[in-house]
Amino acid sequence: MKIIILILLVLLIWLQYKLWLGDGGIPEVLELEHEIISVQTEVDRLKERNQALEAEVVDLKKGNEAIEERARSEMGMIKEGETYYQVIGGDNTSAVQGKTDEQ
Repeated sequence: MKIIILILLVLLIWLQYKLWLGDGGIPEVLELEHEIISVQTEVDRLKERNQALEAEVVDLKKGNEAIEERARSEMGMIKEGETYYQVIGGDNTSAVQGKTDEQ
């Protein structure tokens, strides 16, 4: 009888160890849940970015205004009849750029 109780006690201790500290135990499950949350956050951020890029592609395909705005901001292009001027501050640390219409 004592041997059976001892075997059952050892089995209970072994099962508890597996539950709390073994592979697939509670710490691993908690870590995986945390990883799922962080991956889901990243997926949501990337979905928003994709939607913004998709809207920009549609805008570029449909209208010239978006293309013109992008050419002005990224390439410094100006329209015919406009004058481009650049003002550089006295300390040479910042530059102000501007465009005006000549009429």
